[in-house]
Amino acid sequence: MNIPNCVGIIMDGNRRWAKLKGLKPFLGHKAGGETLKNVVTWGRDLGIKHLIFYTFSTENWKRSEEEVSYLLNLIGDYLINELEHFTKEGGVLHYVGDLSRFSEDLQRKLKESEERTKDNSGPHVYFAMNYGGRQEILSVVRKIVSENPKPEEITEEYFTKHLQTEGMPDPDMIIRTSGEQRLSGFLPWQGVYSELFFTKTLWPDFSKDEFEKIIEEYGNRERRIGK
Repeated sequence: MNIPNCVGIIMDGNRRWAKLKGLKPFLGHKAGGETLKNVVTWGRDLGIKHLIFYTFSTENWKRSEEEVSYLLNLIGDYLINELEHFTKEGGVLHYVGDLSRFSEDLQRKLKESEERTKDNSGPHVYFAMNYGGRQEILSVVRKIVSENPKPEEITEEYFTKHLQTEGMPDPDMIIRTSGEQRLSGFLPWQGVYSELFFTKTLWPDFSKDEFEKIIEEYGNRERRIGK
C-alpha cells in the first residue's frame, strides 16, 4: 500500500454529534479528543510520519465566549492529561498558528509539551491553533517585507521558510469529516497538491476501518502533480 507521508485532518462535527445525542456541545469536543488520540495511533501503525489536525481556527473566536473558553481550557487540560499517551505512542508534538493570542499559561503548556516530546521517535503530530490560511500568508508577507529582500530572492523556497508550518512536509492528503466539502482556510499554500477526501461521518464517530479505507483509496489514486 502507498502510505502518505503527511496527512492533514479537519476535525468537523463535534457539536452536531453532541446535538444528535442530546448532549451539550462540550461533550462533543471531549469525544472528538478521544478520536484524535486514536487517529494518531492508527496513523503510526500504518507508517504515517506526520499528522496535522485543524484544532482551533481563527474563525473559532466568533463562537460564544462560553464555548471558546471551554475549548481553550479543554486544550490545556488535554495536553496535561494526555501527554503521557502521546509520549507512549512516540509522538513529537508541534503547534502552528498565531499562538500569541492565547493566555500565557496555555502558551507555557504548549512549549513544555513540545520540549518534553522533541526526542520521541515519531510520528510528528501538529496542532493548528489560532490558525487560518489567509492569516498565515499575511504573516509571511509581513516577515518578508521586514527583511527587504531583492525581488529575485523571493522564491517558493524562501516563502516556505517563513510559514508557520516551516519544517513540516506538505500534506499528501487532507481529510474532512462531517460532510462539508471545503477546506475552510486549512493549509492553502501547503495543500495545493493534496488529495482531498470528504466523509459524512461526524468526527467523534470516525473509525479505524474508515480511516484505513481512505488511506487505501489514497494509495490507488494517481498523483500527477501538474504532469
